[in-house]
Amino acid sequence: MSALEIKHLLGLRGVSANDIRAILDEAAGFKKVLERKVKTLPTLRGTTVVNLFFENSTRTRISFELAEKRLSADIVNFATSSSSVQKGETLLDTLKNIEAMKIDVVVVRHKGTGVPKFLSEHTDAVIVNAGDGSHEHPTQALLDIFTIESNLGNLSGKTVTIVGDIKHSRVARSNAWGLNALGANVRFCGPPTLMPRNPKMLPAEIFCDVAKAVDGADAVIALRLQKERMDDSLLPSIREYRNFYGITRKILEHAKKNVLIMHPGPINRGVELDSDIADGENSVILEQVTNGVAVRMSVLYLLSAGRAGE
Repeated sequence: MSALEIKHLLGLRGVSANDIRAILDEAAGFKKVLERKVKTLPTLRGTTVVNLFFENSTRTRISFELAEKRLSADIVNFATSSSSVQKGETLLDTLKNIEAMKIDVVVVRHKGTGVPKFLSEHTDAVIVNAGDGSHEHPTQALLDIFTIESNLGNLSGKTVTIVGDIKHSRVARSNAWGLNALGANVRFCGPPTLMPRNPKMLPAEIFCDVAKAVDGADAVIALRLQKERMDDSLLPSIREYRNFYGITRKILEHAKKNVLIMHPGPINRGVELDSDIADGENSVILEQVTNGVAVRMSVLYLLSAGRAGE
């Protein structure tokens, strides 16, 4: 094991292929540990991790908590609803008060873009981004990449199509940067109103026709429609979206026969994915969830090792 070049995981933009590879390789070892009867390691004993979630989450929060417990870290869960934030405390004051309790790692999820970077500039603790606004969600992309590689091997030359609400998707952005760094071809597909303002800034080919976007694809990642972030004018109706961009068996006739079907969850069944596709033989959605724990164990372990080496 060697420490990463990065000191925090704020996103995958600019992260080297070597660092991504180190995380994935370490995750493979942790996945084997998770398959054992005794799944706990003493690796982070004595390390205190704070889960600072200002935004609702189920899968990501539980996955991080489980990863921390498997590594024997001491865990503090921050609940916004019962915190001093409700009394007007600033984000920086919250961080400084938590830091005064001698914590080592902060896992943060926030609706504001750039919050993890802001925190990293004001603390000696390691910051791990668990999703910030419409910016990035690096650990989700890493587990997606790990899942694709586990099933298809080397990513170089592989084509991954990401379909849906690209505009609001931090998952799409992190995947684009991470997959591109490892030599994969990334395609974005969705309604023009749900595309980024400057799509050429991202390393992905843009499609509006979903059949063309999945043509020859090795993996298809369907994204959740983030209705909580949308203006009603962005989408005429859910039915229209499903008719034009829903992933169905007919659409997948254009993809490779063994195409992987993926989704970061939660799924709006019958909208982004038909149930027979989500539960079908090509689906690796539950495998993504399993892999998420191993990948997050790897991230926490490697970043903590880097801190210890300072």
